[in-house]
Amino acid sequence: MLPIPRRLLQQGVTDMVRISDARMSGTSYGTCVLHVAPESFAGGPLALVRDGDLIELDVPNRRLDLHVPPKELERRRAEWQQPEPVFTRGYGKLFGRHITQADKGCDFDFLAGSGGAPEPAIH
Repeated sequence: MLPIPRRLLQQGVTDMVRISDARMSGTSYGTCVLHVAPESFAGGPLALVRDGDLIELDVPNRRLDLHVPPKELERRRAEWQQPEPVFTRGYGKLFGRHITQADKGCDFDFLAGSGGAPEPAIH
C-alpha cells in the first residue's frame, strides 16, 4: 500500500495521487500511477523529483509530466549517484542484478528470448 503520509492526514488531506516505480499488485484506495520505468534506483525519472516539484497527471491523454526546467533536471542528473545495493548475496542480489524494468516485464534478463518449451503432444 502507498498510504497518505501521517503529516498530511493530520492536515486533513484524505486523498492524493501516488506515483511509484514499485512492482506491486495494487493498492487498496486512491489514485495510483505504478510501474514508472526506469526505476529511481536505476536513475529513472523519479530519482530526480524533489519536494515542491509540480507533477501533472493527465489520465485521458496518458501523460505524466514533471514541470521542472530542463537545465535543472540536467543539474540533478549530474549530481545523482546510484544507491548501493541492499543485498550482497542470495536471491536479493540475483534479483537486484538481473530483474528487468517494469516496461520489460519484470522478469530475469537471463530468461529473455527463450521462447519456452513447446506443449507436449497428446497421442
